[in-house]
Formats: sequence, C-alpha cells, structure tokens
Amino acid sequence: MSKKVVVFEYEKETKNSVRYKEVPDEGTAPIVGTLYVQKWFAGDSKSIEITIDKKD
Repeated sequence: MSKKVVVFEYEKETKNSVRYKEVPDEGTAPIVGTLYVQKWFAGDSKSIEITIDKKD
C-alpha cells in the first residue's frame, strides 16, 4: 500500500461545479490532472488536497 497526497488549485467555475488543476511535484507528471468538485462542497476554496491510498 502507498499513500499520495495530491494538491489541486482553483482553475475556474462551471455551472454546478468548480474545476481544480493538479499541482504536480517538480519533475513528475500529473496523477489525476483535472478534478471537478460540486459547488456545494467546494465553496470558496482556492486549493484542495486529496489523499490517494493505492492498494497493492
């Protein structure tokens, strides 16, 4: 098992969601890329973090 914390920053709002763009570690490719979060949950957050727990 391995865990990875992925950081996202605000990109733009759509009709019902907020689009976030992944901020990859320097020298690495993005893991998720773009993430859409519903507005009712995202609120005014300009950055979010998601923890991915990979089961081997």
